[in-house]
Amino acid sequence: MSRSRLRPHLVFAGNDGSIYDHPDLLMLVRRGNELALPRPDELVPLPEGSDLYLLPGRRALGLDPVQGNVEALEECAVAAFVRPGFTLSATAAYLTEAGAPALPMFAYGAVGFARDRFWVAAALVDHDPRQIFSGIPQSRITQGARKLGAQFPHNRLVGHLTRCALTFCCPAAKNLALGRFEAPLPTARVCNARCLGCISLQPPDAGFVAPQNRITFSPSVEEIVQVMEVHARREKRPILSFGQGCEGEPLTEARRITQAIQRFRQAGGPGTVNINTNASLTAALEPLAKAGLSSIRVTLASAQPEVYARYHAPQGYCFADVAASIAEAKAHGLFVSLNYLFFPGVSDTEAELDALLALLTDTRPDYIQMRNLSLDPERYLQHMGGPTSPCMGLHRFLSRIRKACPWVRFGYFNPYLMADGTPLLWTAQGPAPAPQNFSAHSA
Repeated sequence: MSRSRLRPHLVFAGNDGSIYDHPDLLMLVRRGNELALPRPDELVPLPEGSDLYLLPGRRALGLDPVQGNVEALEECAVAAFVRPGFTLSATAAYLTEAGAPALPMFAYGAVGFARDRFWVAAALVDHDPRQIFSGIPQSRITQGARKLGAQFPHNRLVGHLTRCALTFCCPAAKNLALGRFEAPLPTARVCNARCLGCISLQPPDAGFVAPQNRITFSPSVEEIVQVMEVHARREKRPILSFGQGCEGEPLTEARRITQAIQRFRQAGGPGTVNINTNASLTAALEPLAKAGLSSIRVTLASAQPEVYARYHAPQGYCFADVAASIAEAKAHGLFVSLNYLFFPGVSDTEAELDALLALLTDTRPDYIQMRNLSLDPERYLQHMGGPTSPCMGLHRFLSRIRKACPWVRFGYFNPYLMADGTPLLWTAQGPAPAPQNFSAHSA
């Protein structure tokens, strides 16, 4: 049977938490405020390393294909948290009951069952395996974290990151413990934005709890450099990243970070040094670039200024400053990624695509990381106001960007940059450089 005739059935959970597929009702998906059947081209088998979640206080919804009616079961709805590297094209469909608790800060993908397997509405955007830990025993991570702690007993940053690896199961901190891929370098205690979906700090009246604790100190330059050096010795293609989920905005600590990068580079420190940032402080970028910064990743929930402001709640800056920072980073030869927080049915509307294409054309970033916006979907739509126009779907959205901006590549993670600035992108067979005509200065 071809994929075009694939019709997954509704998945729901019984009172004991067991998951079943309905014999008659079909899987429904939600895009923004719209309910629909999944499109055949967006269904992929549930990837290894993904999880299924029960959604308390939310009744499963399915379509009766004979009557054409949407039916709500008494049983609990189920959603998929798809492993990193995949971008959701639709969220789970359900009916929320009065008094239902807020959902934790994850992404809730639509999931169905057919041909003896689960299917999700998503697209693979990155083959990079850096956040796949299914074949790695926890004992290796624990041993690596404890060894780092014993090697640097007085380094507060090492202590913070080993706790992140062992307590919060942070993927970046676990990779540091394993000595592979990308090392986190949280530095900033404060932030100049109040993002709705901040994962390290939420006000008491937010209605949900941040899944991580924000760093409570500012590490010294020496503490930062020690982490950079130890990771660079253990990983042959090291990526060293400021701006993590457990901190605020790293550009508020630009002077400290500049000094750390400069000291690391002066001692011959190799690899890609990156900052994940809201790009609010344009003047900070030139000193960072001169010190040896390689790349920046700019977080955006929208390229529409008014929508951006509604989600990020910037304090003392605006969207125009973000665009200016992207242009400034490019002017200094930095590789620029957009950390695009995609929400199906909202991010893939005509209005959002027009705004994003304008930003891409004006500032010419190199790469878009298609990240899933992790938040209770109804909380997000209530706060943002919902879409004002129909959506085109993730596949069409990506296709139109590729056509209008052929220099842009897509992925999910910060790429390692080769000596000439070319990103090392992963394929199904492993890492491979991007085409030679693609660099930080592609025209």
